[in-house]
Amino acid sequence: MNKDKRRQILERLRTENPHPKTELNYSSPFELLVAVTLSAQATDVSVNNATDKLFPVANTPAAIAALGVEGLKEYIKTIGLYNNKAINVVALSQILLDKYDGQVPKNREALESLPGVGRKTANVVLNTAFGWLKDNDGRYFIAVDTHIQRLANRTGYAKGKTVEQTEQAIIKNTPNKTEFMFNLHHWFILHGRYVCKARTPDCSSCIINDLCEFKGKTV
Repeated sequence: MNKDKRRQILERLRTENPHPKTELNYSSPFELLVAVTLSAQATDVSVNNATDKLFPVANTPAAIAALGVEGLKEYIKTIGLYNNKAINVVALSQILLDKYDGQVPKNREALESLPGVGRKTANVVLNTAFGWLKDNDGRYFIAVDTHIQRLANRTGYAKGKTVEQTEQAIIKNTPNKTEFMFNLHHWFILHGRYVCKARTPDCSSCIINDLCEFKGKTV
């Protein structure tokens, strides 16, 4: 795929959704950190259903730590892998209290050192909660999940066998990064979730159909 096609894809996605947002409900960096941690191998809808009940009761590191693992499980037991997630969320809450004065660190390495927090979660928090495009070393915060991995590879926008390879390919291939990189994660995840779906992509309603290089189009 050439540079002009990639730019047209981004321009169309931007026109359709000029101000994209995460579908996870949150009102603070800590709430987003918890929500994204809970969202691994789970839908945003299931996470929101749980956190809509949890956050009015406990939405700070101190409150989550006080709730404890067993207490937290009662709120998130409808989410997949809730046992391990409860352990991780309580543990990361205690670390935030002990090491960061109860604040979510604005640093990728510090975030990734927290239990249950990987590269994707760290990038989402830094980009979405703090509004950061890249760090001081020039590394962009682009979180690649299964939807973005699929969309980037299927369309030909960026190729990569792993999410990290795809992340680097997206960064390399994106034209005018200052203009597009900040919202690219949201545009791709939403398009992948609702249009370029895994089993049967809805090519007939896709606004980038003519730019996409996928050979298995449904139209």
